[in-house]
Amino acid sequence: MKTRIAALAATVALMVSAGAVAASPAVADPVPGSPNLFYASCAVDLLGIPVGCLETDEVHATHVCQYVLTTFGLGLDCIQR
Repeated sequence: MKTRIAALAATVALMVSAGAVAASPAVADPVPGSPNLFYASCAVDLLGIPVGCLETDEVHATHVCQYVLTTFGLGLDCIQR
């Protein structure tokens, strides 16, 4: 059981890291007053974790994201709007 949980956590972390490749804050609308945050449109998996995030404008955004350093590399930390 612990192996399954660890594998699931690793899979989720890799998917979030893969989402970082798709999102680019240089193109996305920045969040006013927060230079590290940007608007993104993300799909949400069964566990409620945002995956497949793409940069977008404020009107079409589903999440507000920022890049974070994880043990698996660069990832995204997103909160739903």
